Amino acid sequence: MSFISRLRRVSQKNIPLCSAVIAAAGSSVRMGGEDKLFAEICGVPALAHTLMAFQKCALVNEIIIVAQNSMFERITEICKGYCIEKANCVILGGETRFDSVCNGIFAASQKSRLIAIHDGARPCVSTAIIERTITAAAKHSAAVPAVPVSSTIKSVSRGVVVETVSREGLYEVQTPQVFDSDLIKAALTKAQEARESITDDCMAVEMLGVRVHITEGARSNIKLTEPDDILIASAILGG
Repeated sequence: MSFISRLRRVSQKNIPLCSAVIAAAGSSVRMGGEDKLFAEICGVPALAHTLMAFQKCALVNEIIIVAQNSMFERITEICKGYCIEKANCVILGGETRFDSVCNGIFAASQKSRLIAIHDGARPCVSTAIIERTITAAAKHSAAVPAVPVSSTIKSVSRGVVVETVSREGLYEVQTPQVFDSDLIKAALTKAQEARESITDDCMAVEMLGVRVHITEGARSNIKLTEPDDILIASAILGG
C-alpha cells in the first residue's frame, strides 16, 4: 500500500506515531554573538521552551535534536533539567540547515509514520499548533502552519518600488512542518541529489508534485532572528 493510500485510512482518533526533528544547529549570526537557543526567556533557555511544547504534545512519540557538536553538553543538561523524556538523541548537524534536517529525519524511529520538522528557534510554538499540523498531515500526507500576510508587499528593483503585490492568497509559512516519513525522505533525498536550492522542507515536497495542506498558525509563533525577538518572545511567553 502506498503512503498516500495508507494515510487516507487514518482518522483523527488513530494518528500514526510522529517523530519531531528539532533543527538547532544554526550559527545565530544576526543575534550579535549570543546563541539564541540558550538565550533566557522568562528565566528559561529558548530551546527548553521549544522542547517542552513537543514534550507536552501527546501526538509526538520522540524528539530528535540536531545541533553542533559544541552544543551537545548544554542540550543534554536542558533535556535533563526540564524533563524532556521524549528526547531520543542529539545528533550532529550538517553544513546547512538542509543537511541537518536530512541527518535528523534519517535518525527517526522506523516505527514513526510521520515526521515533524521544527526550528529550535521558535520557542513560542503552542501544543495546539503542533497537534493541528500533525492531525492534518495524517490525513493529507503533508501539512504546515501558516498565517495570512498582513503587511503591504512591494516588489522592489535596485531600491525602487516596481509594484504593489496583492496580498490575496499569500501566507507566511511557519513550523512545525509535518510529513509522511517516506514522503519527506524521498523529497529531501531527491532535492539533495539534484542540488536544488530550497528555502524550507515544504518546498522539497512541492517539487514532487504533492499538495501541502495549510493549517492555522499563529503570529505569536515567531522565529528568533534579531536581538529584539528575545524581548518579543518574553512578552508572549510571559503574558
